[in-house]
Amino acid sequence: MTPRRGHAEGLEIPRDFNAPTVVIVHGAWVDATAWREVIALLQAAGLGVVAVQNPLSALADDVDAVTRAIDQQRGPVVLVGHGYGGTVITQAGNHSRVAALVYVAAFAPNSGESTTDAQDYPPLACIGGLEVDSGGFLYLAPDVVLEFLAQDLPASECRVLAATQQPIRASALLDRVADAAWRSRPSWYIVSEGDRMITPGLQRRIANRIGASVLGLPADHVPFLSKPSETAGAIGAAVEHVRGKC
Repeated sequence: MTPRRGHAEGLEIPRDFNAPTVVIVHGAWVDATAWREVIALLQAAGLGVVAVQNPLSALADDVDAVTRAIDQQRGPVVLVGHGYGGTVITQAGNHSRVAALVYVAAFAPNSGESTTDAQDYPPLACIGGLEVDSGGFLYLAPDVVLEFLAQDLPASECRVLAATQQPIRASALLDRVADAAWRSRPSWYIVSEGDRMITPGLQRRIANRIGASVLGLPADHVPFLSKPSETAGAIGAAVEHVRGKC
């Protein structure tokens, strides 16, 4: 994907209206702004990008937020999901405008499965570092962010992530997908080889089950922060596939 000359050179970046729009769905403990570097790279390539702010309160609520974002688009959509966001795009990806799915260190349950069903061990290796509030939302302790979520980032950035984290309601991890979109949509999967939240082995099994094109990155659980160029490139591969079909 070749970036186009933009504002830094005194020129506006033209939008490529022959390309699909990229809609990004964040996972637990991060929000849409954590994707800012990837968003900027995709926009520099002329792509339209929308990053959804999920409530992380229930699968139905998150799917509804993503569906509203997709409804605003006029053409095809490449739907990207990270972590629990993979469960969300697995359901929301049945929208008629969704042409491809990109999973980033993500879950991809089958029809009738929940996020927890798609795992082969307790949700997190750092389960002891989870804090639960009175509303049933799960938070990560700051040291867990540093050790498990984003160990590739400087400690100062990890402290910012801990301070701005988006908690997820525990019950959302038990909500079941009605119809798995990866059964009818082409899929790509970024495996984070250094992931301490979702083991790389599990990620590869998920990618194999859904028949995804796989890219392995030497990254932690948040490759959009630690490897933004490579993450944008993987999304670009899905974009080019859809462009070729249009």
